[in-house]
Amino acid sequence: MGRPKNQAARREALVDAAGRAIAERGLEGLRIKDIAAEAGMSAGSVLYYYPEMDELVLEVHRGAVERYVAARHASTDPVTDPVERLRALIGSGQPHGAGDPQHSLLYELHRRAERSTGHAALMASLFAREVALYTTVLEVGAVAGAFTLAEPAADVARNLVALEDGYGLHIVSRNTQVTPDEARQLILGYARAATGCAHL
Repeated sequence: MGRPKNQAARREALVDAAGRAIAERGLEGLRIKDIAAEAGMSAGSVLYYYPEMDELVLEVHRGAVERYVAARHASTDPVTDPVERLRALIGSGQPHGAGDPQHSLLYELHRRAERSTGHAALMASLFAREVALYTTVLEVGAVAGAFTLAEPAADVARNLVALEDGYGLHIVSRNTQVTPDEARQLILGYARAATGCAHL
């Protein structure tokens, strides 16, 4: 008798493969056979686990959001100094370049938000979680005396996330007028003004 198939592992492998295919080809031209080739499976196997492409793409989006948030926490949670923690958080939010797979995938998937409540909810959730992360770092820094906030922490946090998103979109869109280092320095400039911390 053959071993029972690990359906959870197969589904996870398909989600990973679909994510790679979307990052490489974009959503518009995505086909089942592209995902199958990336996963090393047949097109029939893809359809067995995900009869609807939209369901698979939503799972890719969900996974991409979770990995991104986890990576941001991993970059900042071990840092105890408030100034260094904010600097690390800002550094974790920018694409490394036009080919950054994580950011490229997220921006591509966010495009679905206009037509899909599921994708819109994931995009809103990511924004809220990033704002919460920044708000915590800012409030802790203010209590510690490292920051003198010019505005409420939540407002500064929302602006920082919006700046990240805006510059990040230009970077992954290959706008040569904005480099990752320039974007980071500009965001740090806003953070210095908003926190009253010249050492950022």
